[in-house]
Amino acid sequence: MPRNFFMTITKDEDGFFVGNVPSLPGCHSQGRTLEELTENMKEAIELFDESECVEFLGLQKIAV
Repeated sequence: MPRNFFMTITKDEDGFFVGNVPSLPGCHSQGRTLEELTENMKEAIELFDESECVEFLGLQKIAV
């Protein structure tokens, strides 16, 4: 059964797309295109050591 993760996406100063999975601390990757980033993130998630995984509780909007 496939697992689902949320990924944040930003663009760095060199134009690369950078992805981060908040529920998997330290699990991030990059790619020249969104498609490349997505494939790289899938590989990073598969390689992530699940024993270090913390339970993701959700997202919350805060005003500052």
